[in-house]
Amino acid sequence: MLGEAGSDACRPDDLEERYGLKDTEYFLSPVQAQAILELRLHRLTGLEHEKLINDYKELLVQIADYMDILENQARLISVVRDELQQVHKEYGDERRTEIVGSQQDLTMEDLISEEDRVVTISQGGYAKTQPLDDYTAQRRGGMGKAAAAVKDEDFVEHLLIANTHDTLLCFSSVGKVYWLKVFHIPVASRTSRGKPIINILPLEEGERITSMLPVKEYDDEHFVFMATANGTVKKTGLNKFARQRSVGLRAIELEENDELVGTAITDGKRDVMLVSTSGKTIRFKESDVRPMGRTARGVRGIKMGDQFRMISLIIPDDDKQVLTVSENGYGKRTHICDYPVYGRGGQGVKGIQTSERNGAVVGAVQVSENDEIMLISDKGTLVRTRVEEVSIQGRNTQGVRLIKLKEGEKLVGLEQVDEPDDELINSESGS
Repeated sequence: MLGEAGSDACRPDDLEERYGLKDTEYFLSPVQAQAILELRLHRLTGLEHEKLINDYKELLVQIADYMDILENQARLISVVRDELQQVHKEYGDERRTEIVGSQQDLTMEDLISEEDRVVTISQGGYAKTQPLDDYTAQRRGGMGKAAAAVKDEDFVEHLLIANTHDTLLCFSSVGKVYWLKVFHIPVASRTSRGKPIINILPLEEGERITSMLPVKEYDDEHFVFMATANGTVKKTGLNKFARQRSVGLRAIELEENDELVGTAITDGKRDVMLVSTSGKTIRFKESDVRPMGRTARGVRGIKMGDQFRMISLIIPDDDKQVLTVSENGYGKRTHICDYPVYGRGGQGVKGIQTSERNGAVVGAVQVSENDEIMLISDKGTLVRTRVEEVSIQGRNTQGVRLIKLKEGEKLVGLEQVDEPDDELINSESGS
């Protein structure tokens, strides 16, 4: 049989020349002989001798045929032609995949899935992101969950809801703006401190982030409206911030002992509301403030005493309410239509009472009935609660308890969540 197929048809590659098929005899190598000797007798007798011989003959015939194909160019081409015709007959329908000559390069951003994140920066300068659904809604007055592991002298200062593909305009205490993609901020657990912001942005010594704005695109029809702690306001075209620089750009020229505390993207036709720590709120036309360059100082927005500072900038919608919170954990909702429009630069009207029970105002956001809010304390505690559970009251009232604070703990931050979870968890402390 080996003679019919050719002496080299199934010769082991490592078999020495003196072994194998020689004329009409086959010479076994020591390894082959040992393998045969190690076969058990019952395996030898149990083999289907005739079947194995026939299978072996068939394999040798196939080997001889394949070797003939490889050695005969004309036959090889004929076999290839027959096989291609068979493939065309079975699969010769119209192509479904479009083949194009151009190539599109993928960036890191293309590989990042889009999802909403909670972006936080602590007062000590640590940044992190967390999936929004890490937090479940709690009844008003709950004790909350730890939002970050902080030291005694540190606390979460800025909280923002943004998409992973958004660009954050990060405004600093010295009036500069930096650009940062949300997905560049590391994801961390609720109890993690995060990554130092100075390792993400090129901040100077003593400089800190005071405001963040998520931006998807820059156009000629929108503005960045800015407000400082001393009550100065300014608006600059959004397109002025389109040219990104790794070292940041000057966004506003600040006076001594002033800092930028609030920003918003506007269309130039809205009203503006400013809220101070005294509880006073002023509302005026955005058109009262002309567009200015990035390095301009701005104009007066609200008049305050030296002991007070401006803490919140709102672009109002009359169908919504202003939710105001104080440092002792009390707050309320007030219809925006309750706030009259006055000229820019006045003292404003009372928005909430800053009594001994309430303490100073620490935050104010615009909300609707189906929204949720997040509250942050100086110990890193975070409570997420439904807006509909916060009472609607007039301007000159004290509000209700929104969060139970421990002894010595103060509320320092407030943020709106647009889409509430379906699940509502009752805290042990009840309603």
